[in-house]
Amino acid sequence: FVSSQVEILDWETKKQLCFLDKVEPNATIREIRLMFHKLYPRWYPARQSIKLDPKGKSLRDEEILQHLPVGTTATLYFKDLGPQIGWTTVFLIEYTGPLFIYFLFYFRMTFVYGLDERFTSSPHPVVNLACICHSFHYIKRLIETVFIHRFSRGTMPLRNIVKNCLYYWGFAAWLAYYINHPLYTPPSYGKKQINFAVIMFLLCEAGNFSIHVALSDLRRNGSKTCKIPYPTKNPFTWLFFFVSCPNYTYEVGTWISFTIMTQCVPVGLFTLLCFIQMTIWAKDKHCTYLREFKDYPSHRMPIIPFLL
Repeated sequence: FVSSQVEILDWETKKQLCFLDKVEPNATIREIRLMFHKLYPRWYPARQSIKLDPKGKSLRDEEILQHLPVGTTATLYFKDLGPQIGWTTVFLIEYTGPLFIYFLFYFRMTFVYGLDERFTSSPHPVVNLACICHSFHYIKRLIETVFIHRFSRGTMPLRNIVKNCLYYWGFAAWLAYYINHPLYTPPSYGKKQINFAVIMFLLCEAGNFSIHVALSDLRRNGSKTCKIPYPTKNPFTWLFFFVSCPNYTYEVGTWISFTIMTQCVPVGLFTLLCFIQMTIWAKDKHCTYLREFKDYPSHRMPIIPFLL
C-alpha cells in the first residue's frame, strides 16, 4: 500500500495542529484519533470531533481513510467537544435521582409539608399505586441502562448532565409534591379510571422494554453500524411496522397513562414536554434512517402511526 499523509487543522482558526506521516490507507478514523491523542494527551478520543469540512458532520470511528474523498494527503479538521461523560453514567445519575426524590414526598417528610402525625399517610390507595408505578418505571430504566442498552456513541458533554438532571429531578419533585400532598384528590372516575390507566401503563412499559431489547440485539456483536430495526416474534415489536421509534411511542404512552392514573396537572405538563422532546428525537432518527437506507420502509412514521 502507498502510505498516506494526514494534516489536522483547527476547525475554527485553520491552524495546523499536527501532520501525520506514513498513515496506512486502511487506517480508521478511530486509529487517527489515537495518533492525535498521543500528540495532544489532553484531547482524548471521546473529546475529538474529526471532520472533512469545518462545518460538516463528525466522521465515525469505523470510517476508513482510503474510502473518504481525499487524496494521498488528507486534510481533516479537529474540534474539541469538551470534557465527556459516559452515557451509562449519565443515565444512572439521571434515573437514580427521581427514584429517591419521589420517596421524600411519598413518605411526607416533615420538612416538605410541615404536617403533624395525622397527615403522615394518604387515605387514597391511588397515591400508593402511583408511587409503585413511578418507582417501577425508573428501576426498569436503571436495569436497562446496566444490562440492555448499547450506545452507538460512548459519551456526551459533561456540561449537559446538569441540564438533564435539573429536568428529570426537578419534574420528579414537582409532580411528587402534588400527588402526595394532603389535599390531593383522587381521579374523577375512581377505580375504573385507575384500573384502565394501570393496564395501559403496564402494556406500555412492556412494549418499551421489548423495543429496547430488540434494538440491543442489533448491536449484539459490538457493532456500532446503524441497522434497520424490524418487528420480531414479540407482538410488542410489531409497532415497528408503523413507526421508526416505537420506544418513544411506548414511553409517551407510559406517561399518558400515569397522567390518567393520577389526574395531576404537573404530570400532564411533564408528559407534554416528553412528547415534544421525543418527537424531535424520533424525527431526527427517522431522517437518519431515510438518509442511510434507500430501502427503508416508506410507510413508517417517526413516532405516531399514520400521523407524525
